[in-house]
Amino acid sequence: MVKVSVLGATGYTGQELVRMLALHPEVALVGLGTQSYVDRAYVDVYPHLRQIVDLTCRQTDDPFLIEQAEVIFLALPHGLSVPYAEKGLAQGKKVIDLGADFRLENPEVYRAWYKKTGPTEELLKQAVYGLPEINRELIKKTKLVANPGCYPTTAILALYPLFQEKLLDPSFLIIDSKSGVSGAGRSLKTTSLYSEANEDFKVYGLPHHRHAPEIEQELTKAAGTEVTVTFTPHLVPVTRGMMSTIYTRPLITDIDKIEEVYREYYSEEPFVRIYPQGQYPQTKWVQGTNFCDLGFSFDARTQRLIIISVIDNLTKGASGQAIQNLNLMCGFEETLGLPQVALFP
Repeated sequence: MVKVSVLGATGYTGQELVRMLALHPEVALVGLGTQSYVDRAYVDVYPHLRQIVDLTCRQTDDPFLIEQAEVIFLALPHGLSVPYAEKGLAQGKKVIDLGADFRLENPEVYRAWYKKTGPTEELLKQAVYGLPEINRELIKKTKLVANPGCYPTTAILALYPLFQEKLLDPSFLIIDSKSGVSGAGRSLKTTSLYSEANEDFKVYGLPHHRHAPEIEQELTKAAGTEVTVTFTPHLVPVTRGMMSTIYTRPLITDIDKIEEVYREYYSEEPFVRIYPQGQYPQTKWVQGTNFCDLGFSFDARTQRLIIISVIDNLTKGASGQAIQNLNLMCGFEETLGLPQVALFP
């Protein structure tokens, strides 16, 4: 059994981690860190885990959380992960950061978009971008994983194979994304109140949402040339779920070839499902799972390829993907402890 601690255990992504880790056959939860519920029983915060999780919350900076664990999950807001990652690595622990601090390879880009000073270049070089479908072998060897953002997960999985095969024009890329309210976290915000979010549909983060450089970074690697994206996120009145509708200019019009590339690239990927041409996934079909579902079609009139990518923002978009990375880092079966049947209806 691998001993695991979760720092930031009482947010939504932290809770999702705890929920799945508690049922993981190779994991022993030893510590849960929080700023808001110190010395409270975890089941007092999340009663649905009664008789499943029997731990008391500790202060986030309690040395016990790192000392007693072999793997440390950091489910913290951006700008807070670096000191905990440093302590964990210094003690020989494996660290998986669900925040943004290690995702961007260029420190100047991080400072420009997040208005904070990130990790040192030396520490940053140790991090592997934790999207298993593109970095599986590197993840297996590292002790520091930068778990991807939720929006970038939908976009990169939808586009990476096609850019690798030079099938898309890198100068034209529009990503229109929608997220459930849980993506905003559990902390009190006026915009997340029921009366504010219900029966509403709004754009946010324009024109410079912080996930844009993360998407561009990874797609530029795939394309071998600079990729620039127009990215527009929206908040929709559902609890969980995320959909990205992506508009691209393909360099070929053979839709069968595009489908062939998708199916070949993802043929052995346990968490990516490709829909037949003309069929499009819905967020309900991945709710509570670690799947990314992809559908696509070619519009001959506009000469555009339209791709639909859906995930559950709390699982494949955050905590499920983090456990997928844990499995790779520890040599477990990649699907272990991860739900594969959606909650429906």
